[in-house]
Formats: sequence, structure tokens, C-alpha cells
Amino acid sequence: MMHKFWMSVYKEILLLKRDFGGLVILFIMPLVLIITITLIQDSTFKTVSESKIPVLFVDNDKGEIAGSVVKNLKESGSFEIVSQIDKKTITEELAQELVFKGKYQMAIVIPDDLSKDLQTKVNQNVEKILSNFGMEDSTKVAVAAKELKPKQVNLYFDPATQLAFKNGVKSAIDKLISQIETKSIYATFQDQLGETGEPLFEQKNFISFKEIVPTKNDKEIIPNSVQHNVPAWTLFAIFFIVVPLSINIVKEKSQGTLVRLITNPVPYAIVILGKTATYLIICMIQFWLMVVVGVYLFPYLDLPVLDINGKLLLMSIVALFSGLAAVGFGILLGTIAKTQEQSAPFGATSVVILAAIGGVWVPVFAMPKIMQLFSHISPMNWGLNAFYDVLLRNGGVLDILPEITLLLLFFVLTTLIAIIYDKKKRAV
Repeated sequence: MMHKFWMSVYKEILLLKRDFGGLVILFIMPLVLIITITLIQDSTFKTVSESKIPVLFVDNDKGEIAGSVVKNLKESGSFEIVSQIDKKTITEELAQELVFKGKYQMAIVIPDDLSKDLQTKVNQNVEKILSNFGMEDSTKVAVAAKELKPKQVNLYFDPATQLAFKNGVKSAIDKLISQIETKSIYATFQDQLGETGEPLFEQKNFISFKEIVPTKNDKEIIPNSVQHNVPAWTLFAIFFIVVPLSINIVKEKSQGTLVRLITNPVPYAIVILGKTATYLIICMIQFWLMVVVGVYLFPYLDLPVLDINGKLLLMSIVALFSGLAAVGFGILLGTIAKTQEQSAPFGATSVVILAAIGGVWVPVFAMPKIMQLFSHISPMNWGLNAFYDVLLRNGGVLDILPEITLLLLFFVLTTLIAIIYDKKKRAV
């Protein structure tokens, strides 16, 4: 029996050697993919964080608030304020035209008399509060409160601007304006109370936010693009062996190779085991190549290094069980498909779908609720979560046990279905 198994493995290796171009693609394609995607994502992050975005600024206020907005935007280090073009002051109409045509990504328009009217409104509110407590200045002559209309800071965005960027900028501007209003209220209260010495009110933020990240040996573990991309695209590469595996099985059926093997006799289970062992080795080579690229090549490309200290064994276990799941799926597809025209397109499309719903391209939490439910049936999602448990959450064997168990069950189930289907088909 062992001899038949090894002969089956040898036969698979011979088939792969005859298709050397396809074998190279199995190894080169994932490496090109992971390098390209990681470079794009990392350079995009650097572009957003290191370069300054030109912002058209229209100041119709000419007051303190406009000055505060400009100062804070400059101090953020993310924006370059453009208030003149060709030595001419920008108007709101020109700013709108330039932004909507895509010449600039955004524009901020400060309305007329914003600082003056804000101070007037604050004065009215403070005087009303103090009068209710009987603390108004008796020497002041009562003046009818001037009716002030709410002011509006207009933001213009290029229609092609991403929603996340829009929301981030709007939130930052809203927070800035709120801080300016709060400081005006504190200053007016102090002025009305006749205090000119030390400030009566502490104007620093009492509530702040701090991200608490995992630590190891008293050092913070900051996730990076490499830690997300290596597991995700390793899984995509591993599952892509579904295509050549299913094609080879279909070839064996159409060329009569499988019939000759079984009449030897060689049980179909031995044939499957031979394919499993061979393609599992390919999966592991793919995984280790990805790790080598992440550890040794990425630093030369100015990318973060993949930290695998104390994690390689667990990562290899996850890759092994992910490979089993991929092999099981390829065997099932090759057993059921009748022609290469059926197996190749369906295999490639199904891998892409499993990757999409599994969180390889888009994080699961960002998907609609219905797609989040579907993500739980993707073996790529199980493998990805197991990799994240090891790389990002410092998990151990017990943490990845549920995911690798699901991957093993998926392999067993798909292989059993393939064996039963083949047996029934031959009995007809």
C-alpha cells in the first residue's frame, strides 16, 4: 500500500515537471502579488501621512476664527493652505469650480463676520445666564438682543474623494470650531465677571483618547501592512492551487490515466492521498517563500519587516491545515468536473469569491451584515483568523485550534464527497 502511495506521489511530481511553466506561475505569481499589493498599500499610507494635501482656503471672516483654523490646519502637518492663485485671492465661486473639476481635493470657506457674530452671540448667552442669577452689571443700559442667524462653514470636496477622507476632515473641522466656541464662552464669562488676573476656567481638554496596544517585553506591538498582507495573500496563493489540481484530475479522467491506475488496482483513496501529499508540499513551499520575502526582501523595499520571532511553527501549522482545505476543495472540483473548461473557470472564480467574502480584500467588519454571515463559511476566513491570532494577537495553539479544526473538517468532508461521488459514478 505504501509503495502505491509513493508511486502516486511520484506520478504527480512527473505531471508537475511536464508543466514547468505552470509550476513556476504557482510560485512566482504569489510573490509578485504580495510584493505589489504591500508596496501599493504602504506607499499609499505614506503618501497620506507624509505629504501635504493642498486645501483652498477662502477667508471671508478676516477674524480670529479664520486665523485659528489656518493655524491648526498647518500644525496638523497634513495640509497646505492655498489662499491665493496667481497672486489673486480665491473666491468661493472659484474654489467651488476648481474642486469640482478635480484640480484640488477640497476647499474650506469661512463665512462673513463669523468671529464677530460668534462673540456677539456668546455675549448674549452669557449675559442672559448672569442676569438669571442676578449678577448682571447694573450700570449697563439694557439693549435689545440682536437676532443672529447661525453661521455655516462650507466644505467642498472633489467628487472622486473617498468617503472616509471626507468624514475625517469634517470631524476634525467640527471639533476645531467647537473648541473655538468653548474658549470664547470661557473668555466672555471671565470678562463679564470682571476678572483680569489668572484664568478662572481651565481650558485644557479634561477628556482625551489614547489607544492601548498589545505589548511584548514592555514594547508596544504596532500592526503594519506586512502583517496583514502576508497572511492574506499567502492564503490566496495556497487556495489558487485548486485550479491546476482540478485540471490535472480532469486530464487523468479524459486521457484514461485514472482508469489504468484503478485497474492496477489502485484505490481512488490512494490516488487522492498522493495528490494531497504532493500539493501540500507545494502549499508549504509557497508559504515559506512568502515568509522569506517578508523577512528578508521587504526591508530592502523600504517596507516593515515581518516579525516571526517565536511564531513560525504556529504559522506553519496554520499554513499546513489551510493547504489541506485547499487540496480537498481542488480534489472535489476535479472529481465532479467533466472538462477542463468546467474546472478551470469555476475553480478560479470560486477562489476569488472565497477570498472576497473571507476578508482577504476587504475587512469582514466593513462588509454588510449579510456578507459578514457568509464570511464564516469561507475556509479562507478561518485561515486568516488563525494567522491573525498568531501574528497580531499573540495567540497560542489553543487559540488557533478552532480554526484549524474547521480547516481539517473541510478537507475531510470534501475528500469524502469526492470519493463517494467517484465510487457511485463508477457503479453506474
